Amino acid sequence: MEEKLWEYIDGTCNEQDKATIAGLIESDEQWRNAFNSMLEMESELSAVTLEEPTMAFSYNVMEAIRNEQAAKPLKTKINKYIITSIAGVLLLTLGILSFLLFEGAMRSIGNHSLDIHIQQINSSALINSTAWKAFIYFDIMLLLFFADRLIRRRSNDDVVKSV
Repeated sequence: MEEKLWEYIDGTCNEQDKATIAGLIESDEQWRNAFNSMLEMESELSAVTLEEPTMAFSYNVMEAIRNEQAAKPLKTKINKYIITSIAGVLLLTLGILSFLLFEGAMRSIGNHSLDIHIQQINSSALINSTAWKAFIYFDIMLLLFFADRLIRRRSNDDVVKSV
């Protein structure tokens, strides 16, 4: 009964329920008393004003949140094992490349011959190969990454020194 009456007072019930409840309020004393008490409660609730915090309180809370977030520098977490493995692959690749480039020179020195045949190495095949281009691209990306990290570290140190 209370649920139906609240729907009637709020105006959320359909037309058929509205007509049925209006008829029950007029004919039944129990429904009428419940309806009147709910109307009184509704009028008392609408007369109460809600208290709001002062503007200074809201400002102080927002400042505290802003200061807390500013105190924590945003950093991405980098796994050191990944960085060391990338450096290892880079060094291994450089070692293999240097071995391949100077293999002819090493053989000739081993035979006590000082004649170095650089023409034997097909440098145009190395420069045009996809693997070589990927290797250069990877090196450039690592260089940019480390430069960015260095710049960020220096700017963070400057911020800490100024505070």
